[in-house]
Amino acid sequence: MGKRAQQGDGNAGPLLEQAVHAVLTAPEESLDLALDTGASLLAASAGQWPAVSRALLGYADTAVGRCWSAGWRPADLVRVVRRGLKPVHLALAVDLIAAEGRRHPAAGLDRRWQEQLRELETEVWWPADEQYLGAFAHRHRLDRFALAGAVLELLRTWGRLPPVAPVGPAPGRTARAERPAGPGPAAPTTGQPRMLARIRALLAKAESTEYPEEAEALTAKAQQLMAQHSIDEALLAAGAADRDTPAALRIGVDNPYEGPKTMLLDAVAAANRCRVVWAKEFGFCTVIGFDGDLDGVELLYTSLLVQATHALNKAGSGKDSRSKAFRQSFLVAYAARIRERLTAATERATSDAAAGRHLREDGTEEQLLPDERLLPALAARSAAVDEEVGRLFPKLVSQRVRVSDGEGWAAGRAAADRAALHGRGEIRT
Repeated sequence: MGKRAQQGDGNAGPLLEQAVHAVLTAPEESLDLALDTGASLLAASAGQWPAVSRALLGYADTAVGRCWSAGWRPADLVRVVRRGLKPVHLALAVDLIAAEGRRHPAAGLDRRWQEQLRELETEVWWPADEQYLGAFAHRHRLDRFALAGAVLELLRTWGRLPPVAPVGPAPGRTARAERPAGPGPAAPTTGQPRMLARIRALLAKAESTEYPEEAEALTAKAQQLMAQHSIDEALLAAGAADRDTPAALRIGVDNPYEGPKTMLLDAVAAANRCRVVWAKEFGFCTVIGFDGDLDGVELLYTSLLVQATHALNKAGSGKDSRSKAFRQSFLVAYAARIRERLTAATERATSDAAAGRHLREDGTEEQLLPDERLLPALAARSAAVDEEVGRLFPKLVSQRVRVSDGEGWAAGRAAADRAALHGRGEIRT
């Protein structure tokens, strides 16, 4: 692991701050000049380069930490970079997140934060902070000027991000209290319950099979398990002394066809008693719900998106099926039909549970005594989610997604019938 930045970098620290400030405040018409001037200052001499390297990684503690305090998370920062900058900026972003992460013990990070760091493969791979920029330039075949310019572009992008509604504690902040172990996941921590592992396995099979009927059956079974999991969680919380509260996570939704993709996510979320708010300008949706439901929504949405993409690539006839209108219409219809089917599956599971029929993790059923707490508990959880949405996002507007290709619409509904599961054509932004 690389040695942390030390004090005593001479003029490098103030020089870096000067260059970053100039780039952050530069209007678009003079940005290129500010970038070139700043990069020239930072890359002026090979002798100064190690001090600039130390100063940069020290500055990352402030720049990245400010983003955490403003509600951003590791995957969010990387997503912003991926959408607007280049691969070299992406590599820099992961490294600066890794460098800042040295301040935080793993015990101070919630489960989803740790999962994001693992998925990004953050690692302090450089031997010492003064060697970082030199080693990075060698890896990516960049000269000092080009690398300094990339650093400033990245810091400008992050430095201009506005605050967003937080979806969990920042590193070092107190996380929500964990509930005792039971038939469902605890509050964000490491590991997941067996039910989610089984749901994941069912969806993996649905994605890989070449037989539409099998994919449909597997996805329907996954939704049944998710609905039962949510019911078990609601009853567990109803009997607990501590009140369970809604949580939130962000899921990336990128172009092309980000509107229909958001509709699909909203369909999955609504069927699992969650709400979706779309931040179009940043390429993500915030999903609000109870923790175990959020895990299931993320799993099912990802799987259905894979299935939709496969079906779209096979759909249509000739050139029309390659048109943007066809593809947009296909995905909107797919999301609408999925909403209908998932909603019906959840209603069946709720009705069965109210009658005392319980779905085990292995997919078999057992008859239990009906629990009169169930329906009030589910209603209370839905009301709590709505209240949390109002708290996090007091100003919401609706946006409609239009379709213009009848063949694409028909093909999308047919594909949803084969794959898995209402479509008001409306999403929150």
